[in-house]
Amino acid sequence: MIKIGISSCFMYPDKERAVFGMKSLSYIENDMARYVTQEGILPVLIPDVDDQYLNAILSEVSGIVLQGGSDLAPETYGEKPIGKWKGDSYRDQYELKILDFAIKNSLPVLGICRGFQLMNAYFGGTLYQDLNTQLPELNNHRSAELYDTIKHPIQIVKDSYFEKLFTVDKNLYVNTVHHQAVKDLGEDLSVYAHSDDGLIEAFGYNKEPKGKVMGVQWHPEFSNTLKGELIDHNILFKAFLEHVK
Repeated sequence: MIKIGISSCFMYPDKERAVFGMKSLSYIENDMARYVTQEGILPVLIPDVDDQYLNAILSEVSGIVLQGGSDLAPETYGEKPIGKWKGDSYRDQYELKILDFAIKNSLPVLGICRGFQLMNAYFGGTLYQDLNTQLPELNNHRSAELYDTIKHPIQIVKDSYFEKLFTVDKNLYVNTVHHQAVKDLGEDLSVYAHSDDGLIEAFGYNKEPKGKVMGVQWHPEFSNTLKGELIDHNILFKAFLEHVK
């Protein structure tokens, strides 16, 4: 089977939690597990272990998915927090090691939401720490109550890789579950799509074949919530798998 490594989400010790309250947990969100799982594919949750073991594990996978979750710490991209959004610097460092291994060993990478933002930081870019604070004129890109039931159109960049993937003569929608976004684009990244209010929604690393190392701001794994209303999530994952050995 083809092994696809998926970066872990973390829960840290919390004495109020009934199960494993004083322990750190690594986990995968179920929709993500279902999205990656296909015939002939084995999803592998990448554990938080010492580098010597981490690199050995990464050597066994054929592609990497960086899943969504907590904010990046502003310090990860050279800023100080502007408010309450401190982010998860521990997870940042864990995932930066994974991404660094992938880039140096030419592994395919698909970054999703947080993973997309982490990729931008890895390549030297920065983020808006909170869209409502820094760009209040934009549409609302996140609702804790509505979560993955809200959507917005995207605009595919002309002559980009995504123009070859998707039909661009009709309105294309994606879900939106983020309050942070790309501010300064990282080096060697090419933009594939924008939101209707101008945010970068997708990009790819231009020192690898198109689509081999790419990220999207939306959550393709959540597409069943608005089934039939969003961009085809299977096209995106299929394009990623074409680069997986």
